Formats: sequence, structure tokens, C-alpha cells
Amino acid sequence: MKSYCLLLAMILSSIGNSAIAQEYDILIKGGHVIDAKNEIDAVMDVAINDGKIAEVAKNIGAEQAVQVVDAKGLIVTPGLIDIHGHVFAGTEPRHAYSNGFNALPPDGFTFRVGVTTIVDCGGPGWKTFPTFKANIVDRSKTRVLAFLNIVGEGMRGGVYEQDTHDMDPKMSAMVARQYPQDIVGFKVAHYNGPEWTPVDRAVEAGNMADIPVVIDFGGSNPPLSIEELYMEHLRPGDIFTHAFGQLASREAIVDVQTKKVKPFVYKAQERGIIFDVGYGGISFAYSQAIPAVKEGFYPNTISTDLHTGSMNNAMKDMLNVMSKFMLMGMNLKEVIAASTWNPAKAIKREDLGNLSVGAPADVTLLGMREGHFGFFDYTGHKMEGDKKLECEVTIRDGKIVYDLNGIADPIVIR
Repeated sequence: MKSYCLLLAMILSSIGNSAIAQEYDILIKGGHVIDAKNEIDAVMDVAINDGKIAEVAKNIGAEQAVQVVDAKGLIVTPGLIDIHGHVFAGTEPRHAYSNGFNALPPDGFTFRVGVTTIVDCGGPGWKTFPTFKANIVDRSKTRVLAFLNIVGEGMRGGVYEQDTHDMDPKMSAMVARQYPQDIVGFKVAHYNGPEWTPVDRAVEAGNMADIPVVIDFGGSNPPLSIEELYMEHLRPGDIFTHAFGQLASREAIVDVQTKKVKPFVYKAQERGIIFDVGYGGISFAYSQAIPAVKEGFYPNTISTDLHTGSMNNAMKDMLNVMSKFMLMGMNLKEVIAASTWNPAKAIKREDLGNLSVGAPADVTLLGMREGHFGFFDYTGHKMEGDKKLECEVTIRDGKIVYDLNGIADPIVIR
């Protein structure tokens, strides 16, 4: 009888210990947590269960988790959100960024740099969105959202993007309302005429669907006024991307003679216009960014404009762009906010970009490499720095999808 009771006690104890161990799926221990929404900037533990953030606190017991990630010395942030990429990859000739060769399949270019959500910025239009959803959104592990191009054909380039007859606000708004979990706004890009028609029709669609508009502005000769764009055509909450570009076809935010941010740009940001980096191939110049940041004019959101023409050039990836803004003068907290919570608010997806209990468990663990690094722009201007962000672990929807050095214990191969 004594032996039976002892055996029963051991079994019950084992069951109890197992129950404790199963309380969390993943526990991230000892990392420096930066969460702009919840104003956390401290060494904390982050527990994950059933794909959600379960707890953020100090000294959560490791025995409570199936899998433990040692984050000592690392930065723990909400999953990074890139609101300007081009991921409508396809094989159609002469389709540019809309089911064409200029766009990239997201999963190969997101998780390894800590991005868990990417917004395709204008690849699909209302006519092509069903293909985009079936081929990209529904087949990707990355959370893929979209700014719907006001051009029905999407970002096919050339004459397609000059056709104002294909800029239909009613059809665009109808499709956006049909896919509210996938479409977060409307995009205007690459229009070369002097008319305001594309902008006004996109804003009309935005009003119908109650979502923002993102503007890739320029192409007219002479360039249209960005002050008129900000103050008379856009609404608070609309987004001006390629904010630090300096091209002959668009007016710049920094006066090229005085090297000062134009006064109305501050007023526009105060009004609620969101200034987005949208780095791209030739849409970011240090000649704009350095004086702006030095003066205290920071982007609201940091994004890459990821595509085949930018990924291996000056842009490279999200962490490279973030590192550049740190080098120019933004601090780590500001850069993290501009890459997580600020973009979540900009696209009206406040369920993302934070580590609140119950939020989707998208988490990024970053290391800060020290060494000698060169950061250049497309003009050849180079800045040298001694710090660079590097992704160690990416967690998407409560699952480890990238682990650079195998720091999760146990390692799970999926």
C-alpha cells in the first residue's frame, strides 16, 4: 500500500510539474523590452501562449514554458511593421510591381530582419487584388496587408499608371470594404501629369472606406506644390512617403539652398500628415535626411520600399534603414516606435505593433552589433558608424520563424 501511495504521489507530482511547464508556449527571458504603446523600456520577460502575448513582467519562471529564449543582452520589440514594400511577386512580363518581376515574395525578405507585417504599397488595384490575395496574402507566413492602388490595374508601370479613367474611387472603396482585414488604405504613385485627379480620387475612396491614403508624389514638370498637397488635398492621417527624396521631379521638404526644413512641413506634420521614409532605390538622399534629423524633424514611420531595385543597393533592408536613422540622431526608442507602434497606428491596425496582453504574438529580438560600418545613399554619400542592428529571433503569431544562432531552447525545426 505504501508503495502504491508513493507511486501515485510521484505520478501526481509529475502531472503537476507538466501542467506548470505547459502554462506558456514560449518565454523570452531577460531582454531589454521596448514597447512604445505601453511605455515599456526595461529588462523584462515576455510570455507567449496560443499565439498571443500572455504576460510581460519581471522574473517569470522558466519552468513555466515549453520553450525558453535567452534574450540577455538583446532588445525585445513588437514585430517590426514595414508599411512600404512591394511583394506582389509574379511572372507576368511588363507587369512591374503588380504580379510582375520587380516585386519580391515576402517570406524570404521579412523574418530575417525582424519584420512580421509588410504592407504592399500599391501593387494591386481593385481589379487585381483577388490575384494578390490568393497568390501572396493567403500563401505567406508574413502578415501581408495592402495599400490598394487607385489605378484598377495596379502598379503595372507606363501608360497604365497615367490612365485617369482607370482611377475609380467607388470600385476601389467597394473592394476595400470587401477585404477590410487585408486592405489598409489607397495608394497614388508615378503619375506624371499636372492634375490633382489621382490624389483627389484616392482621397475620395479613402473617405468612402474610412482608411488613409499614401502618396508617392511627383512626376509633373514643373513639380506640383507639396504645400498645396498637404494643406488642401490630404487629410490628417494621410501618408506622404519618400519623405527624404531629392529628385528634380518632386519638391523636397528641405530647402536645397538653405538646408532647412520648409516651415509648412512642420505645420503639415502638426496637422496630422504622416511622413514616411519609403527608402527605395533613389527615394532617399542624405542631403535631405541629415539636415532634417539634425533640425529635429523626424519621420513618423520608417519603411523600406522593398523591391528588386532597392534590396541590394543602398537600402538593403529594414534594419539597415533603422540603423541609418540612429546614426543620424534618432535614439533607439524613437527608431523602434517608428518601426512598430507608429506604423500600426498609421494603418489603423492598433492590434499590432505592441506587446499588450492579448495582442498577436509578433515579437522581434534584436542585437546591437558593434564594429565599423559604412552606410551610404544612392548618390554615393557615406556615413560611418560603430553600431548596427541585427535580428536574432523573429516570432510570428506565437511561433519562432527565424532564429539566427539557435538561442531558443529547445530548438524546434518547422
